[in-house]
Amino acid sequence: MSENGRVAGVLAHPTSFPSPFGIGDLGPSAFQFIDWLAGAGQRVWQLLPLTPTLEDGSPYKSPSAFAGNPLLISPERLVEDGLVVPEVLEGARGFPSDVASPVDFEWVDAAKRQLLDHAYARFKDGVGSDELAAQFAAFCRREAGWLDRHALFMALSDENGSTDWLHWTEHLEWSEAVHEGLTDLSGVDLGVMAEGVEFHRFSQFLFFRQWEQLREYAHGHGIHVFGDIPIYVSHLSADVWGNRHLFELDEAGRPLRVAGVPPDYFSATGQLWGNPLYNWKVMRTDGFAWWNARLQAVLHQVDLARLDHFRGFEAYWAVPADEVNAVNGEWVAGPGDELLASLEKTCRARGQHAPVFDGGLPIVAEDLGLITREVTVLRKHFSLPGMSVLQFAFGEDPDERFLPESVPADSVVYTGTHDNNTTLGWYEEEATQHPEVLKQLARYVPSEGDISWEMIRLAWHTEARLAVTPLQDVLSLDSEARMNTPGLESGNWRWRFASDQLTEPLQKRLRELTKRAGRA
Repeated sequence: MSENGRVAGVLAHPTSFPSPFGIGDLGPSAFQFIDWLAGAGQRVWQLLPLTPTLEDGSPYKSPSAFAGNPLLISPERLVEDGLVVPEVLEGARGFPSDVASPVDFEWVDAAKRQLLDHAYARFKDGVGSDELAAQFAAFCRREAGWLDRHALFMALSDENGSTDWLHWTEHLEWSEAVHEGLTDLSGVDLGVMAEGVEFHRFSQFLFFRQWEQLREYAHGHGIHVFGDIPIYVSHLSADVWGNRHLFELDEAGRPLRVAGVPPDYFSATGQLWGNPLYNWKVMRTDGFAWWNARLQAVLHQVDLARLDHFRGFEAYWAVPADEVNAVNGEWVAGPGDELLASLEKTCRARGQHAPVFDGGLPIVAEDLGLITREVTVLRKHFSLPGMSVLQFAFGEDPDERFLPESVPADSVVYTGTHDNNTTLGWYEEEATQHPEVLKQLARYVPSEGDISWEMIRLAWHTEARLAVTPLQDVLSLDSEARMNTPGLESGNWRWRFASDQLTEPLQKRLRELTKRAGRA
């Protein structure tokens, strides 16, 4: 860490890494990225949620808030464990790593499932070391609290061809058994479901085994891992299916009200996320046990976590479930101090604190959008750093809070986030269309030059303890490399970079800028 405590990092989700298997994973490219990051003087690697994804690939709509994404399992590392034979691995290669091909989630889902089926079959046949088998057994015992429910949910989803548990017909008795309170599958005869349940347990074991090794590698190179916690969970998830009393649902299990945000910068009709809302009254009765377990599960994977849509803990936008957009919602008081005090107590008891920032919860509050005084008071009461986004400082309706000179030390400053356009895309498609924006920008950046790196320079020279830029900006890429467009139903989360794009000159340039800015 620098003498003044200020550091820098890069945002890049593992799905974006180069790979011959159609999607970035936890294999060689991930380790190479960490090497490059450390060589560039960076101390933080930020990523998106590591949870499983559904058809559209969004890490913010997952069938589990606790599980890992099997699509991220590295086939090459399965070969090292003897679980995949080289011939099968070669047959799965279909994408050259030196081409930045976007993720085809449908293709990848089918291809990875075949590889994992192959690996599981070999494991059942006794292939692999005794140590691997012992590690799997220990993992199942240690993580049974969430693992059993997740594995059964996924096995039932396989049998029914969908995670939409409201319409399941196959093996419905197991769904009802969970609804009636069955939470421990040890010693339970699952019949024909047993193989499916064990497969999904094994897939989770493989993911977490690979992830823990990669995280240790990052720590060995002086890199903190900065993760993400979506505020809400998907209705089509093991979390809602197995804990219906914790959510606002009718007797059939359908949401009564759903989450979203009112009209804002990103959408004139707001954003209708559709997630079921929490039944905070019920959650209070056991001291927010589910939320404590969820935070601990995330902190088992990362060192610091961005708490998405923090303002929803002070007050959240509740929309009737039958609405077509988020306009006709209402603000409802959230759990605020009670929940955060409970999370803080648990973290203190475990000796967990925020790296980079001095003490406090290992949480960064995503406090963007319509932020009231009450939200800021809540954040500061628990000494949580907030977020600043430089793109929001310039525009038709600029937010002066995000001007470089206004960025506070207790924050993470970004050129843009995964929800923003790339800096070059923003400049070409938005900034240059408005003379007043160009005039504002001219106060801070030269009229000629690389706008992406000029914005990185501005972020790096702010007072924020942590400055982060998406990898797309390091690579000076336009809107074709945008990760997510809020409100766009398809085509998101697909960006990948090619193996030859992280060059030594680029590494040197970022290292020198980081040093000049006093973040090395």
